[in-house]
Amino acid sequence: MNQPFTIETIRPIRDGMTVSKDSHLSAVTPVTFFSLGADTSISQESYDRMTMYIGASGTGGFLLGSTPSRVTLEPGQALLVPPKTLCGMETAQGIVYTEIILAKEIIMNNNVKTNEVFALKDLISYEEGSIANMDVVSNDTMKYVLMAFDKGTGLTPHRAPGNAIVFALDGKATIGYEGKDYELKAGECFRFEKNGLHSVTADERFKMALLLVLE
Repeated sequence: MNQPFTIETIRPIRDGMTVSKDSHLSAVTPVTFFSLGADTSISQESYDRMTMYIGASGTGGFLLGSTPSRVTLEPGQALLVPPKTLCGMETAQGIVYTEIILAKEIIMNNNVKTNEVFALKDLISYEEGSIANMDVVSNDTMKYVLMAFDKGTGLTPHRAPGNAIVFALDGKATIGYEGKDYELKAGECFRFEKNGLHSVTADERFKMALLLVLE
């Protein structure tokens, strides 16, 4: 049954272990939930495609390049790593994050840079009486979009052409899904199945990220 969830409940931290779980969101764009226990690590490796990492809980350091530079990822932050870039992960306290391997070439927003951590909710502003949208990365197989809703604004019921996950970044909203309402607040997620009827109503100012896969 679809209902609000957190990434850490889907993939909880286990002491001394690194664990990954396929989201089964897409066969073309792999979306994987990772958890690393305290004082664990993943050795450096590289992908032939751009990779995006989104922090859910805890803190860890990504080691980038052949002479590694370290950048810290925290909840609500994201990191884009270019193709063929060595990338590893280490954490002292434990971390949970989402990894998205982006199929094909992507269009990337000029407000984000590769190999630099950025706070998702700070990329987009609230606009009075309005809904603001910003594509972070996209291609013909996926879109990762930020949205900011002023209080009382929302999206009327509609269907999307692919599976999707909403990541709540700030505030609180009511998600309507297939005739039922669910409260969603910052730090929580909600999954929509392809063609599932859904709506969003901002109970207060609300920011979210939407990962939509198109297959």
